[in-house]
Amino acid sequence: MIAGAATLLSLAGYLCSRFTQPARRRYTPFTVWRDLSLTAVAAALALYLWGCLHVLFLEDQEQAEACERQRPDGIPRLVGRRGDFIPLRLVCEASNGRDYSVIIPDYINPTIALLLLVALACALTSAVLHRRQRTTTRKKG
Repeated sequence: MIAGAATLLSLAGYLCSRFTQPARRRYTPFTVWRDLSLTAVAAALALYLWGCLHVLFLEDQEQAEACERQRPDGIPRLVGRRGDFIPLRLVCEASNGRDYSVIIPDYINPTIALLLLVALACALTSAVLHRRQRTTTRKKG
């Protein structure tokens, strides 16, 4: 959590610095795509940390109560809980072998996956534009 928060603050500071007048003058197409990629990564990280906070601030008793409240029909009794970090979830383990997730909002994992795909697409676009710019500069020089 601490490393994630520090990384998020660093990314936010860097991205905010990109809005200064001197930085905007030096914008090229590949830097815009790079910054879009970093923005998507920062948003995914913020959402991941938000999901972690759902679990972090619940004590064992509250987690057990959440498992009991959301227990589906046909589950005889609960035998334990475990946390998974990828995908982010709190899993309630049942005695019949069926597991189910609680506490983490349903929108978190799909949104993180989508943001990371957007970040990858932006990073690839940035790399292609940067390579194209370097190739053009070499041919002129």
